[in-house]
Amino acid sequence: MDFDLSEEQRLLKDSVDGLLKASYDFENRKKYRAEQGGYSKAIWGKFAEQGLLGLPFSEDDGGFGAGPIETMIVMEALGRNLVVEPYLDTVVLGGGFLRHGSAEQRAAYLPGIIDGSKTFAFAQVERDSRYELGNVTTSAKKGGTGYVLNGEKFVVGHGDTADTLVVTARTAGGQRDAKGVGVFLVPANAKGVDIRGYETQDGNRAADIKLSNVEVGAEAVIGDAENGLSIVDQVVDDARIALCAEAVGAMEEALKISVEYIKERKQFGVAIGSFQALQHRAADMFTALETARSMSYLASMASAFTDLDERAKTVAAAKVQIGRSARFVGQGGVQLHGGVGVTMEYKIGHYFKRLTMIEQQFGDADFHLRRVAAAGGITE
Repeated sequence: MDFDLSEEQRLLKDSVDGLLKASYDFENRKKYRAEQGGYSKAIWGKFAEQGLLGLPFSEDDGGFGAGPIETMIVMEALGRNLVVEPYLDTVVLGGGFLRHGSAEQRAAYLPGIIDGSKTFAFAQVERDSRYELGNVTTSAKKGGTGYVLNGEKFVVGHGDTADTLVVTARTAGGQRDAKGVGVFLVPANAKGVDIRGYETQDGNRAADIKLSNVEVGAEAVIGDAENGLSIVDQVVDDARIALCAEAVGAMEEALKISVEYIKERKQFGVAIGSFQALQHRAADMFTALETARSMSYLASMASAFTDLDERAKTVAAAKVQIGRSARFVGQGGVQLHGGVGVTMEYKIGHYFKRLTMIEQQFGDADFHLRRVAAAGGITE
């Protein structure tokens, strides 16, 4: 198969890489994290200026009509530079749900995403839900012409800075029933929304959110209020595909800086990179990276599959390999650096942390291995 990028895709890659190379080195990243909200509004504005925030949306909605390969290109670049801006949460997740919404919802919300003036957060994780998207106890009961939401959500990515929350809530059925899950657009400043933000282990931001009698109108529902889980499954799989690409970018840079380090670090008067054992470790890391890259490509192509079961199985298989490779490359990079690898001053520890978080986000390798097995993809 031909995996070469088209001319337009190469231009996009050069544009993103050029922007981040000019303004997103390791020291600048520290400054951006220290800004209010945990990321740089100026960099977010540059993303908007270059059209990155409008990439996946149709031209009719004011976007550029780009596909999953373009998203992969952007996410790899974000991974290489450990970007902390809320691209995944706003564009991939928030925008992904809006693409399943009504024309009125797209007209009301997408312009703000595209011009960088509004951000989104996906509030899905609950106290006992683990990775099960349909395990929902937050309730949405009909009240007047709309709904009243009550419940708690945890580890909501960039939830403390988002303008709009995309909330899963149960309108009918039991805690784990597939039917009865709705998706709601909730203003972050709505009455009854209590947000507690904090920094995550990898330097990003998240929030725990409590919803107490939060009233939303019927227009806040994305799709069918009782059959929203299928939308959640598709959008979250898109986010998993994006995370696979981000992990590949992060692994690529982690390997690069690790090899550079062992070439420069001397012990017994020679560079430690001359030791065969370390060469073997670097070679194994390269193999893990390239295996992950191949699976990331496959997952990006799977985004266009019309068979949703095959799509889900392929994405799950990619997430298995990405999780395993991310752990191996992250741990290997720290080991090649030695004790300094876990200090705040060295970049490799930050890549290790981000790769560890990606491995866990929306399901770890063991969770997705069970998904693949259940779909008949492997024989245990």
